[in-house]
Amino acid sequence: MECTVSSRWNEAEATEIVRRHDVREGALLPILHDLQAAFGYVPEPAIPFLAHALNITRAEVHGVVSFYHDFRREPAGRHVLKLCRAEACQSMDGEALARRLLDRFVLDWGGTTPDGRVTIEATYCLGLCASAPSAMLDGEPMARLNDESIDEIAREVSR
Repeated sequence: MECTVSSRWNEAEATEIVRRHDVREGALLPILHDLQAAFGYVPEPAIPFLAHALNITRAEVHGVVSFYHDFRREPAGRHVLKLCRAEACQSMDGEALARRLLDRFVLDWGGTTPDGRVTIEATYCLGLCASAPSAMLDGEPMARLNDESIDEIAREVSR
């Protein structure tokens, strides 16, 4: 499965997203999630736009975007691989498997390959602790990762 979203900032689309949430108390998080769903990340122009629309400071918006790991500040790759870094996965060699994958793509956490093929992100629990180590590729959970499944992931994202 490949992610298909528009990565170009569109103020009209952002305005519609804000309008859908304008009656909610604490609307910032749902708006940010919807902006990321629409654009694939939270574009830089969204920060002052949301501050003005919600009558809060840019620092408040920036603080929320930078605090939550799920919000991206730049477009993700065509494939997004989230590797679990929680204790259960670490105890089952998840950290070593993650390092091999990161090294294979020459990436750090949160990085995207230069060709835009894949972004590798850390996540801190997928709820698959009994099947550790685990990951999620383009929204599809993967359990009991091993060297063979790492090879399969690399093949899948190379297509």
